[in-house]
Amino acid sequence: MSSRTTAINEKLYQYLLDVSLRETELQQRLRAETAELPERNMQISPEQGQFMEFLVRLLSAKRCIEVGTFTGYSTLSMARAIPDDGRIIACDLSREWTDIARRYWEEAGVAERIDLRLAPASETLDALLEQGDEGNWDFAFIDADKTGYDSYYEQCLDLLRPGGVIAVDNTLWHGKVADETVTDDEDTQAIRRFNDKLRADERVDLTLVPIGDGLTLARKREGA
Repeated sequence: MSSRTTAINEKLYQYLLDVSLRETELQQRLRAETAELPERNMQISPEQGQFMEFLVRLLSAKRCIEVGTFTGYSTLSMARAIPDDGRIIACDLSREWTDIARRYWEEAGVAERIDLRLAPASETLDALLEQGDEGNWDFAFIDADKTGYDSYYEQCLDLLRPGGVIAVDNTLWHGKVADETVTDDEDTQAIRRFNDKLRADERVDLTLVPIGDGLTLARKREGA
């Protein structure tokens, strides 16, 4: 038993991967290629990808939304967990990054499950709402511009069915959210406001999991 989360040093982190990670060779190659990019820190960790795949399977999700796709590792993780007739709407702005993603989706045999929308995510989500998709989605993953988190969350909450889950990345933000000396960083301030808002949001059940850079899970309640 432990009264608080165990601190993870490099040795323990490697042990965690050694005894639990079931990453495929293709996923390893995607991470390795992404690691060569200047923006490599935008890549989620492999254990987070596996955790998200687990969540999608646990929910028996068929319809997922992703806000922020990058090179497609998180998308691939979710796509592996949904059935052949499932669907992921993947929102991003970069053709350069998502061209990498497409190659791996094709090789994994899941490309037909993924509908990539290269446009501002807020526009894509608004379009889904306007076409009557409110309450029809099972899972959403938000990992994009931090100042947009609040808006993306509200849109995704409208799109989710009761019992659906929103996962929001980077909510521990490298520890900056708890550092009182960080006062002039716009992203840090945005995540602090977002975390405070969700703590008080009675429309959802809430937990913040200390995996990766912090992953907040919000389950939509009945009547929300």
